[in-house]
Amino acid sequence: MKDLIYSNRVYELRRDLGISQDRMAADLDISRRTISKIENGEQNPSLDMVYRIAAYFNRMIPDVFPLAKEIHLASFEEYSKK
Repeated sequence: MKDLIYSNRVYELRRDLGISQDRMAADLDISRRTISKIENGEQNPSLDMVYRIAAYFNRMIPDVFPLAKEIHLASFEEYSKK
């Protein structure tokens, strides 16, 4: 994962349902490459996409995109300078 605040369970949820990247991409009207990059932590999905992916799996957002590490407000400014 590349310096993300959030991790994701997209691969795990997709695999458990037996859905291919191609099918998920078609269902969400995005590219398969985008699905791959999100699963591998190479790309952060937009807020709209976060909602759409959570709805796709019929899950709450934190169930699909849990915090990878805790960021406190005091350290947010320092974190965001990276």
